[in-house]
Amino acid sequence: MKKIPYGRQNIDQIDIDAVVSALQSDFLTQGPKVKEFEQKFADYVGSNYAVAVNNATSGLHLSVLALKLSKGDRVITTPITFAASANCVRYAGGEVWFADINPDSYVLDINSVKELVESKPKGFFKGIIPVDFAGLPVDMEEFRELADAQDLWIIEDACHAPGGYFNDSKGKKNFCGNGNYADIGVFSFHPVKHIACGEGGILTTNSKKLYDKLMLLRTHGITKENMEENHGGWYYEMVELGFNYRLTDFQAALGITQLAKNEKGVQRRNEIATNYKKAFEGLIKFQSLPENTYNAHHLFIIEVENRKELYDALHSKGVLAQIHYVPVHTLPYYKNIGYKDAGLMHAEEYYHNCISLPMYPTLTDAEQKFIIEQVLNFVHG
Repeated sequence: MKKIPYGRQNIDQIDIDAVVSALQSDFLTQGPKVKEFEQKFADYVGSNYAVAVNNATSGLHLSVLALKLSKGDRVITTPITFAASANCVRYAGGEVWFADINPDSYVLDINSVKELVESKPKGFFKGIIPVDFAGLPVDMEEFRELADAQDLWIIEDACHAPGGYFNDSKGKKNFCGNGNYADIGVFSFHPVKHIACGEGGILTTNSKKLYDKLMLLRTHGITKENMEENHGGWYYEMVELGFNYRLTDFQAALGITQLAKNEKGVQRRNEIATNYKKAFEGLIKFQSLPENTYNAHHLFIIEVENRKELYDALHSKGVLAQIHYVPVHTLPYYKNIGYKDAGLMHAEEYYHNCISLPMYPTLTDAEQKFIIEQVLNFVHG
């Protein structure tokens, strides 16, 4: 059997035709397809505004800048995430503080965050960056309640979760990144994610003020608004120190066709997750699903003892399982700036046992059956 990756893009002829059409148009860099993609993505998640960027890391960077993070400001995030969720704070000169995860759902634990926040004077922290880890939505309503009580902003790192949602206390469905509870949402379009643009990302918000700031910072801090009347058509002003974090039009064209397939793709991901759960129920621990929550399933993670041995056994059979993630606070950079012993018991225990099994819409039933057989063979010895 051919090798089975843990994740992969799904590119079909519709995607290819869309990119070719964009390449044959008048625009290669940012143009009308970017605007179309932004509008369609905002409509998809239910936010007022969307800002496309060259990757999600750039999006996180712009987010902390738009929220006025300054040198020395402190922000809380999860240790179980890709390093960019924390690095964006460091880019702006801020300090990263880690709270622990829920040992069953694997997302940032509200009680751990609350304990950390309430152990310091009000104003000590500036914001929180929860992560919809593996596709499981964080209950943003309870984080918003805590944030409002402590005057904190929230960036929702939804890179794993386009199409995921939770129902709030009023019974309203909240798609990840819809902006009802977070100030800004961030999504990724890396090839192993739900929507593949090669590279790319998008920011969502319901705030016109934040939207305008993000748009300005995305393109060098340059504006031409309301200037042509008093100057020539060539005139512009740089009013902020911004960046070139733009997405190209041909990437946006791919994003549009990929977005159109996401609902069906998330349904298939949930079918795959159901098959795994049925096979492992009562034998192997996997990520819990809180009530009134729909997991977009970027990943399917199990916990086993002797994780390294299972990893090696699966790879020897062509099943390219992966580990998500090395806890950020244990990475050499963060250890060197003071996180040698952060006391994050659940995060560290999770890391010792976690392994991500293949999860993507084009995974076949036969491939999944083979994966399950290999895992069960290992567990049963």
